[in-house]
Amino acid sequence: MALSNIRSLASQPVAKSVVFNSYQNFKRAVRAFRGRDLWQRRQVDCTELRLGNKGAQWCICPDGLSASSVVYSFGVGQDVSFELELIRQFRVRVHAFDPTPKSIEWLGQQSLPENFVFHDYGIADHDGICVLLPPANPVHVSHTIVNRNTPGSAIEVPVRRLASIMKSLGHSKIDLLKMDVEGTEYGVIEDLLNAGIAVGQLLVEFHHRWPEVGIGPTVEATKKLNRAGYLIFSVAPGGEEYGFLRVRSKPSL
Repeated sequence: MALSNIRSLASQPVAKSVVFNSYQNFKRAVRAFRGRDLWQRRQVDCTELRLGNKGAQWCICPDGLSASSVVYSFGVGQDVSFELELIRQFRVRVHAFDPTPKSIEWLGQQSLPENFVFHDYGIADHDGICVLLPPANPVHVSHTIVNRNTPGSAIEVPVRRLASIMKSLGHSKIDLLKMDVEGTEYGVIEDLLNAGIAVGQLLVEFHHRWPEVGIGPTVEATKKLNRAGYLIFSVAPGGEEYGFLRVRSKPSL
């Protein structure tokens, strides 16, 4: 996959993007009114940069990112446009992780730059094996630990704690960490905070819109991150992808 082929939503016409975002915000407001979603405010301002194709886009704070930054991306599926944009713009090395068979097979067929380093295991709150259930649509890639009564057989995949991954890769800190891990994020956040791991910015897709999860775990995860000094700098129009910045002092919210 050539870097020149990567298309970012930032290149789309502004008016079209604004209309789409307004519609997404309206839908989220209706869900929040019905108790099925959250209307979370931004807690800190920073420079924002959106990278990646539609459906795989993330908002980052580019301040301080450089070629020496440590970047982890958990859950890449079959779209690595976000990761390739990071590499192109910041010359950074991205450690990408995904244990799902379709993703591993797809990545093996791509021509990827040297700075894209792939690891065929996932993240969890323990070292060992995790049982994942298949998506409802067999065409999709992502599996989940959440029992959603989907058809198909469960799979067992290797997983590691974040502390174990960092030790094996020789990292003492992480500048940017992205997680799109289909429900595993709640346990990982708890483990990350308990271990006292320093993450400069944390990008998370929460899954509170799944009825099997609900808004409670996301509310609790956000509170715990706030208490640890992480503030929200971005919430995607759809209300699932959050961006947190780690500040020096713990704020009073």
